[in-house]
Amino acid sequence: MMVLVMQMHCGVHRGHDERVARLYGPDMGGDVPLPQEFVHSLHELLNAYGTHPNMTIILFTLDEAAYSRDLAPLAGTYPALRLGPPWWFHDSRNGMRRYLEAVTESAGIDNLAGFNDDTRALPSIAARHDLWRRAVAAWAAEMADDGVFSEQEAREVVWELAYGRARAAYRIPAEPEAG
Repeated sequence: MMVLVMQMHCGVHRGHDERVARLYGPDMGGDVPLPQEFVHSLHELLNAYGTHPNMTIILFTLDEAAYSRDLAPLAGTYPALRLGPPWWFHDSRNGMRRYLEAVTESAGIDNLAGFNDDTRALPSIAARHDLWRRAVAAWAAEMADDGVFSEQEAREVVWELAYGRARAAYRIPAEPEAG
């Protein structure tokens, strides 16, 4: 079976400070988040491929306002759409918490891509994944404390968001269980 996974990274003005970009080269000119409009912009793509069983579209954005306004409802509507984790400027403990609170109410857990990493800063990968696991665990523990999840459900959510959702989003087969 042929499967296609497409990633889209949206919502950044690259090289905003042209003087710095000229002095130090590309990717050094002060990148800045900017607002995005997804509902109309993705309409044709999602109508054509949003329900295709062999397609996964993973969307990342730097426009935090779009999480609950556009992306979570779209991910809840189109089975091929997954929401990428907080990215770049929001790749922080507080940014991760805001993301989880903004998207899970409408998109749920299954419509998230978990935490993947396509950074060029290879030494940061382990620290970034550790931060994600800790942020997810803190959020899930609070949900359990508030009675939203049982303790067991909180553990399952943490495992899914730290491991299972990324494997599912990229169609990586599950490893056989140790017996």
